[in-house]
Amino acid sequence: MAAMGDGQTDLETDEELEELLGFLRDARGFDFTGYKRSSLGRRIRKRMSDAHVQSYSDYRDRLETNADEFNALFNTILINVTSLFRDPDAWTFLQREVMPELLAQTGTDEEIRVWSAGCSSGEEAYSLAIMFAETLGFDETLERVKIYGTDVDDEALRDARSGLYPAKVLAQLDPELRDKYFDQSGARFVFRPDLRRRVIFGRHDITRDAPISRLDLLVCRNTLMYFNVEAQTQIVDRFRFALRENGFLFLGKAEMLLNDTERFDVVSMRQRVFRRRPGEAAPPYHPAPVKIRTGMSGELHSMARHRQLRDLILDSTPSAAVAVDRDGLVIFVNSHARVQFGLSPNDIGRPFQDLEISYRPVELRSLIEQATHERRTLRVNGAERRAGDDVQYFDILVQPLTGLDGLAAAINITFTDVTLATQLKSEIKRVREDLETAYEELQSTNEELETTNEELQSSIEELETTNEELQSTNEELETTNEELQSGNEELETMNEEMRVRTEELDEARTFLEAVLTSVAAGVVVLDQDLKVKSWNRGAVDLWGLRPDEVIDQPFYTLDFGLPTEKLRQAIQMCLKTGRRGAPLPVAAMNRLGRSITCMVQSSPFDGHNGGVVLLMEEGRTNSSG
Repeated sequence: MAAMGDGQTDLETDEELEELLGFLRDARGFDFTGYKRSSLGRRIRKRMSDAHVQSYSDYRDRLETNADEFNALFNTILINVTSLFRDPDAWTFLQREVMPELLAQTGTDEEIRVWSAGCSSGEEAYSLAIMFAETLGFDETLERVKIYGTDVDDEALRDARSGLYPAKVLAQLDPELRDKYFDQSGARFVFRPDLRRRVIFGRHDITRDAPISRLDLLVCRNTLMYFNVEAQTQIVDRFRFALRENGFLFLGKAEMLLNDTERFDVVSMRQRVFRRRPGEAAPPYHPAPVKIRTGMSGELHSMARHRQLRDLILDSTPSAAVAVDRDGLVIFVNSHARVQFGLSPNDIGRPFQDLEISYRPVELRSLIEQATHERRTLRVNGAERRAGDDVQYFDILVQPLTGLDGLAAAINITFTDVTLATQLKSEIKRVREDLETAYEELQSTNEELETTNEELQSSIEELETTNEELQSTNEELETTNEELQSGNEELETMNEEMRVRTEELDEARTFLEAVLTSVAAGVVVLDQDLKVKSWNRGAVDLWGLRPDEVIDQPFYTLDFGLPTEKLRQAIQMCLKTGRRGAPLPVAAMNRLGRSITCMVQSSPFDGHNGGVVLLMEEGRTNSSG
């Protein structure tokens, strides 16, 4: 009986888990029903334990009353573990072996499309951008490469869009690449903006949403392992549809395609790189059909007729209009939008982010997010769009549409062509400015004419006297010229003396630097404030610190193998008496981590407003001691 009771409890627990997953799907649009139940249940129970909740039903009540708990749960389920060039060997293989083939099978003018599915906080998408920039060069990458980064975690996507990362995230990145592709912003680093514009981030559920199409490379690393076999099969079907013929699929170390030899060739099983096999085209992707109740034919016929009339009315509106649902898919394009922006009925059902209209003439994806979040209509006036040599201007209206549940159901985007009005306003403004300028010029011309006659009379008199002045000035200039020649000769003599002195100073400086460099012992010069003014090669070899790390730094604050505090008394005595001190043995540790006895001798330095010269030399230890 006990065993039967335990089994019944397990069954009830499984049913409660499924009910909770259905609630998450219906309430927030996150469908986790395709995830493996073992790992999914373990993560949900961990969050329940942190929230001090015992049962799934009680936890559902917590979610209904506390909206913040959703974010905590999703962060627990969606473990965002990623980094730049994670698994370096795999990325090296991708760059050296796969990239040449990928570039060879795309024309020099063709766009290269890449998708990072499950991109988390964006490191993987930016790694792809760096790899293409290093292979193709900046200009060609900015011209040809488009990278899509998608995830279901909105918080992670916000981090990805910012492109800001702390220093520890970039610790594994080669310093040369870090300086080349990231700019420091305070304590963090931001990805360079010109290359950032080629990376598009958006929310996308690979189990439900239509895949991005016509891809040359699809990267989905260590994401499939969280799904059950059925969900993995459906996802791989979508991936095959998304890839072009001979397109490449790059998976994570924990994933492989052992049963897909008919659809994918293995490029490297070790690095989990596969190629979509050539052959018949992948079947077109169709979203799941919507189920409707039967037995209501008359009502359905009336609804269909009303819907048809509504579509005809919307299609005939004088402005171009596009509607996008809450999942980012295009659900409506009227006739003006099709003509104006080259859209077609086939674009319905595609992700809005795949269309050129999503970022030209203005970046609409961020406006859609803002309008949805703030639940208000946004307007952009006079957005400029260039089509060849033609320039168009549009007033754009981004209007959120609210469903019966109070949530944003869709976004309606209206484009009103104001090209003629904008050009007319510009022309009127230009003509008005020209007229005002001409009127001002005419007024000033009249005033100038009135004064010109008076000026001409006085000018004649001035010219007569000026002629006499010029004659005397010419004589003065001849005298001045002789003085200038004499001064020039003196300057040349001084310049030659300065050049000789400069060469002597350079020679002396080079000699002194050579002397300090050739001294095997460590030589450190301190100024009167006991700050480091010189640090020779012997000091570098002994302690491992470079001159640029110590110059102008207080000597006693330096952290290296020599305990500087033990030298304070000897240094002070040297400064006070102005005499050389006896060698002082100090126990220290050299740059190799080996314990040594360092002999330090302090000498007064009078060459630069006082100071101290420290001679440091590794002493010999007494073997009998």
